[in-house]
Order: sequence, then structure tokens, then C-alpha cells
Amino acid sequence: MKLGRVAQLQRSVGGLLVAIALAQFVTACREPKPNETPEGAVRALVEHLRQLDGSNDQAEKALDLLSAETKANLQLRADRYSAASGKHIPAFRMLAPASFREAFEAEKIEAEIRGNQAMVHVHGLLEQDDALIQCVYEEGGWRVHIPLPALPPVVVRTRDEKRPTRK
Repeated sequence: MKLGRVAQLQRSVGGLLVAIALAQFVTACREPKPNETPEGAVRALVEHLRQLDGSNDQAEKALDLLSAETKANLQLRADRYSAASGKHIPAFRMLAPASFREAFEAEKIEAEIRGNQAMVHVHGLLEQDDALIQCVYEEGGWRVHIPLPALPPVVVRTRDEKRPTRK
């Protein structure tokens, strides 16, 4: 009788070990998210920006890789555009294909991480092909932070007010 319980216990432990090993194998084989590292976030953002063609898909994926502060700035710009045009413009539409120009092809990308901040150093083939890109860890992944200038306040004029003239 004892031998039967021991065999049953061994089968249960063996089954548990097989289940743990299978879970580890599945986890190890999963495709890593592009923003699991700062370098990956930068690579993925550049790839999505390269593929911008006016469709929503690539622009939405690119927007998802931007920091909350950058997204908020783009949303503010989209809100202003919407108010001026009278039609809803989503924030990802602020990422226009014509506004992206790749300065050089990255040969080497390395990150220096300090807490939830990272500085990604992108090296190109030529010595002058060099860029520093700021990233921040938010919402469970690395995001690229693009410092955009603050928008000036909206000035509301009445019909009777004269517009300032340019010299």
C-alpha cells in the first residue's frame, strides 16, 4: 500500500516538474516586446516611423512607443488642430510621414539606464553620425521621450480687434 502512495506522489511531483519546465519553455520562447529595453523601444519607433504611409496602423504603433509627456504634447496639438478645423484629429495624426527624416543608419545602439530613465546612444557609420535619445520606463515598458516645444497660449480676438502686422 505504501509503495502505491510513493509511486503516486512521484508521478504527481514528476507531472508538476514537467508543467513547470513547459511553462518556462513557453515563456523563454515568447517573442520579446520591442520596448522591453530602451534600445528596443528606439529601434521599434524608428521602424514604425520608416513605415509611415498615412495609414493609422504604423502611426498608432509609433505613438504607443512615445512617453506620456510626448503623447500629451501631441494630443494638445491634435486638440488645437481639431478645434481649428472643426473635425476630430487623433494624436497619432500629428506623426506625419513628411515630418520624419532619418539622419543616418544606426550601426550600434547602446543604453545607459539609471532607474526609470535611460539615455540611448546611437552610433552611425561616420563619426558625425551620432545621436542621444532619451527614454523613460512607463506603463510596463520603455518609451521614447521626444522633447517638443510647448505650445503658445491660444489668443482669442474679437472681430473688431485688428490683427498684429508683421514687419
